Amino acid sequence: MQPELKPVPTNDRFGGQSGPSYAPGSALPDVSAQKVLRNTYMLLPLTILPITVATWIGMATRSTIMASPIISTLVMLAAVIGLQFGIAANRNSGLGVALLLLMTGLLGWWLGPILNVALSMKNGMALVGYAAVGTGVIFFAMGALAQTIKRDLSFMGKFLFVGMIALLIAMIANMFLQIPALALTISTLVIVVFSLFLLYDLQRIMRGGETNYVMATTGVYMSLFNIFANLLHLLLALGGEKD
Repeated sequence: MQPELKPVPTNDRFGGQSGPSYAPGSALPDVSAQKVLRNTYMLLPLTILPITVATWIGMATRSTIMASPIISTLVMLAAVIGLQFGIAANRNSGLGVALLLLMTGLLGWWLGPILNVALSMKNGMALVGYAAVGTGVIFFAMGALAQTIKRDLSFMGKFLFVGMIALLIAMIANMFLQIPALALTISTLVIVVFSLFLLYDLQRIMRGGETNYVMATTGVYMSLFNIFANLLHLLLALGGEKD
């Protein structure tokens, strides 16, 4: 079981709403876009504490999660969907931030079992480090691309959303099919899709298309979470050394 996929995207993909659009290659519309970007980068580190604590709890309660992995996954997925709706509804208040931190904690708890698997391997800690570094490299690479690409990438939103839904369906189906090759393929595609989501979201923030830093942080965080979880899954499956 690997946690993945964000069912409710950010502002322009939530409830059919859309932020302002700007011409391809346009500069930041005003200082508000820079403020949203700065606040997003400030809020992201705050998510580290709840996900760290919850991950350790998830590792300690692995038996509870793995007793019924399919049910646990579906319940967690429903909880994440509900929390993202709650975050969107309260995006302009402190409650939205609290719900975001709660969501990161739940996802950390869900991540616990895969870290248990990693720690049971000889090179597990190294692979966790590689996944973290790889996620960081992708984040900075997508940020650099978002700044340098002149073309407006807003057209990618619908395609990425469809791809995300298709991957979600494939993931749920493979819970029952249990095909290892399909699981690896899904993880690879999740990394690709959410790397592009990251590029898409970061450019929207930089160009003023996303005007709320809570929603911006939610989108960026979910992309990073999915990239890390699935990159770790691939590394454990392909390079893990059992004791």
